[in-house]
Amino acid sequence: MNSGGDHGGSSLSDEDWERFLQESEDGVRDAPKEPSARARMVTRRLREEDARVEPWRAHRPPQRRGRKVLYALGVLAAVAVAVVALNPGRVAGWFTDGSGTDATPLAVESVRPTAPPGGATGRPTRSEPFADSPAAHWADGTAGIDVPPARATGWMTRTQVAESLNRSRDFLAASSLDKAVLHGERPTEAIALINPHQPKEATFLTTSLTAPSKKYNPLVLFSRFDPAQVNLVGDVVKTRGRITYAEGNKGALKVTTDVTYVYPVASLADDGRVTRVIVRREVVMNWPDPSRIVSEPGTFSVVSNRVSTTNAGCETYNGYLTPDFTDDGASGDGPAVDPYDRSTAMDERMGGAGDERCGTATRS
Repeated sequence: MNSGGDHGGSSLSDEDWERFLQESEDGVRDAPKEPSARARMVTRRLREEDARVEPWRAHRPPQRRGRKVLYALGVLAAVAVAVVALNPGRVAGWFTDGSGTDATPLAVESVRPTAPPGGATGRPTRSEPFADSPAAHWADGTAGIDVPPARATGWMTRTQVAESLNRSRDFLAASSLDKAVLHGERPTEAIALINPHQPKEATFLTTSLTAPSKKYNPLVLFSRFDPAQVNLVGDVVKTRGRITYAEGNKGALKVTTDVTYVYPVASLADDGRVTRVIVRREVVMNWPDPSRIVSEPGTFSVVSNRVSTTNAGCETYNGYLTPDFTDDGASGDGPAVDPYDRSTAMDERMGGAGDERCGTATRS
């Protein structure tokens, strides 16, 4: 039933209808005639259409969604405050590695930093080998080594420079990150990237790996541990460093790599104590023009190499990084050294020309 006083679709009001019935009974000549069923239907349809039509200039106020959004944000904020109040430790864990150490990774080191990283260090454990250490913020493996954009340099095109930079990083991975090499095996893949047409370098490689000494020390190029004494903790080596390049002698691409590696290791003795060995190594290499220098394709010539180690054995030339598990190698007769400080060049880090004393590490 419609609620507007419209009976059956007729256009007559109740008063007219009553008057029509009365006058029809009385035989009045001018009495209004009852509309036909079709007329009633058409009238009803027209009224319904009039009710639906909206004027084309009619103004419709916009829906105020902003209040709903603000209300929803307010509810979420209230929930967050409640979570913090009830369990602040869990919220703090959202930004840590689960051990309470901030695990936010650092961006790669594209330029030399201006200061050493802050914070003190604590002793590592098997479950948390990088805890309380700047290395906790460093990337893993080659991800922590910045490779700059390539540009045409010397005899090389941009594409050739890019390939050589990637090969330089491959050498760092094969010499200082390869698991087999770290456990004392021969660094075959790394050696394959070194130009064999360097008589002095070939002698150094052969002698250092078979009869290591102060003069022939393989650690200037490779990271190796004695598998009978030391075992690496986990599969992660933290790194931070960069690769730079310029045109070298005779148009060669001169590449300088400067990277710090942090190795967590455990003693194979019964106590199984864990410590960290920190190695900063600089290797300078030339990718020569084969039309001017005798070389094998895809290999580089070693220009220079230097290494600074912490807790790797002072005046120990057995071909292995040899950690001290009693005092983390903190003692020495040289100047104090922060092994995580990369704000100084290797020249300064090495103590100047001729200073080969063992430094005292300020932290590990």
